[in-house]
Amino acid sequence: MAAPIIVTMASYTLMQFCDRIFLAHHGAVSLRAAFPAGILALTLGMFFQALAGYSGTFVAQYHGAGRKQECGRATAQGLWLGLLTWPLVLALVPFGFWLLTVAGHPADVLVPEKTYFGILMIGCGFWSMTNAVSGFFSGRGDTRTPMLASLAANLSNVVLDYALIFGHWGFPAWGIAGAAVATVVSSALGLAILFSQYFRKEFREEYATWAGQRMEWRLMGPLLRYGVPASINSLQDVGAFTFFVILLGRLPAADMAASNIAFSINNVAFMPLLGMGMAATILVGQYQGAHKPATAERAGYTALKMAWIYMGAVALSFLLFPQPYFSLFTGDAEGMVSLGDVLGKGRWLLTMMAIWGMLDAINLVVGGALKGAGDTRFVLIYSALATWLVWMPGELVLILWLEAGLMAAWLWMTVFVFLLSAGFWLRFKRGKWKIIEMIPQAPIVQE
Repeated sequence: MAAPIIVTMASYTLMQFCDRIFLAHHGAVSLRAAFPAGILALTLGMFFQALAGYSGTFVAQYHGAGRKQECGRATAQGLWLGLLTWPLVLALVPFGFWLLTVAGHPADVLVPEKTYFGILMIGCGFWSMTNAVSGFFSGRGDTRTPMLASLAANLSNVVLDYALIFGHWGFPAWGIAGAAVATVVSSALGLAILFSQYFRKEFREEYATWAGQRMEWRLMGPLLRYGVPASINSLQDVGAFTFFVILLGRLPAADMAASNIAFSINNVAFMPLLGMGMAATILVGQYQGAHKPATAERAGYTALKMAWIYMGAVALSFLLFPQPYFSLFTGDAEGMVSLGDVLGKGRWLLTMMAIWGMLDAINLVVGGALKGAGDTRFVLIYSALATWLVWMPGELVLILWLEAGLMAAWLWMTVFVFLLSAGFWLRFKRGKWKIIEMIPQAPIVQE
């Protein structure tokens, strides 16, 4: 189950990863602008995307309970949320421009940052609805269909990046704007492919994917009750990370480039962990819906073991082969980042990523399992306390007051990841999540 989810969840990140590889060859300024602007767009749309996508957890529970018609109706609520919140996302564009302005980035970086960010925000509604429809398939155990749609979208993005960034095949050379347009167009293509499968005749009949598309408070209420805490948690996770990246924008250019490259590597390398975390969410949700908490617990631990095996191999590659990773983003051409400028500190950044990667496996997989069981309130509260009482205050002191630099900032982030993983582990082990009832009881039919 996890393998196709990995590809599906990697779609947005892989698109931006490809953007950055092409933009690194377009110029160092474009590379420096793409990461903070891209992560800010993800942050401002994250709450709405996560809320729409949480409908997939309800699909998993209804599927486990054998209530197929409710799967389509639950998905419909996610689609309505994605559509109705699209204007709210667009209304946040001026706020995003303001955040980029007050971050204090150099003027030559700020202009392309705003361009990239503004265009990406147009596509946020596509991502929200994609999360909802993907949840219909993956919640039922069909992770292949979202994977194929994501592969098509990413292939389209690579082709459009090449054409629109550099102006090949008669297209205009739009630079960083072309990279953003490629991402939005490719996202719309992926959603169209999913819709073509979602409304197939067999799904319309068995799962009410057409007849059950109206908004229903009976289903929307529980989705908001459990989905809002989960979505706020996703928002504050990504928001804190974005704030951290923006803070690092005050560092010297070489340090900022090294950090941005390391985070770009990290985002792709960690995609399998996100996929395993979502697999844990789905399986725990299905077994909880079927009233099998012991099996749900075993599924969570199995996903964690897989995540540790994978991350152990990745961590070893970080330690032994840092240069090939950084070579993807560097070169000797004019305007590009030099490998020699970033590799020295980059080695240590990858070393820290190897350490906290093993811990982050707990955060992503065990946290995903807790969300699948509906324990979203604990995940939100504990994450918020660790983030805003420990991690962020420490980073502000280190970067703004002590001016301790890049390495100290990353070390403090490693401490935060350890604290977060310890809390999630203890919560899952104690098992209070097993008694949560997410889905309403099936209506009693009178004879």
